[in-house]
Amino acid sequence: MTVRAQVSFAAPSGSPVGRERIRLLEAVAREGSISAAARAMGITYKAAWDAIDAMNNLFGSPLVAGQTGGRRGGGAALTPEGLRLVETFHRLEGELARAFHALEPELTGTGLSAANLMWGFFMRTSARNALRGSVAAVTDGAVNAEVALRVSDRTTLTAVITRDSVRDLGLFPGREATALIKAPFVILAPAGEARRTSVRNRVEGTVCRREDGAVNAEITLDIGGGKTLTAIITRHSADDLGLTAGQPACALIDAAHIILAVD
Repeated sequence: MTVRAQVSFAAPSGSPVGRERIRLLEAVAREGSISAAARAMGITYKAAWDAIDAMNNLFGSPLVAGQTGGRRGGGAALTPEGLRLVETFHRLEGELARAFHALEPELTGTGLSAANLMWGFFMRTSARNALRGSVAAVTDGAVNAEVALRVSDRTTLTAVITRDSVRDLGLFPGREATALIKAPFVILAPAGEARRTSVRNRVEGTVCRREDGAVNAEITLDIGGGKTLTAIITRHSADDLGLTAGQPACALIDAAHIILAVD
């Protein structure tokens, strides 16, 4: 038996708001319209509107706002209140999962387990780089989607992930997420020598630290906004490129090598 803890918002005068309705809000933010969100969720346009109206009534303020103009002739987006609701819901899920995890020893011998619920919330990763930011844009494709994550005022990373992953993670413009990048996947080049390349991500910075090993060197770039990016390359390459503290450099990262994670 698998036990799953669930969060829902409720009031005496309205129906509860749980994961499915939060996913509807995420779909509106991702698809840019209520009709497209309804199709993505497999429900009717009326059912989507009814659910949004119910949520607006429950929280006392509009969670979705209409937009005019644009290449699709208008649509819809989450209001600041809607965005905060989605983020708060996921934070509450995380706290509930942590509380459930603390109670797990008391479930011993009952045949119940919180393991399947816990792994996502207590994930540890070997990825050297974990850059937190805000989703700037999601560009949908036939199979994959391109997600732009703004990690600082001057740096936006692009990741290519499946469309299913976009939906499962609830990614939409304004949603916070973390980019995970293994250090060996970061290619370094001297500043100004990597302007013509097929690699999607080109991040300029300044070498702030270099640590040499027997074979490899760990190079850390200051990429602005209080963020750093670490690469592992051979010592021979580091010497050839003249990568020393204070020198400008450019990091190249394939979009397919970036993993996205959410709270």
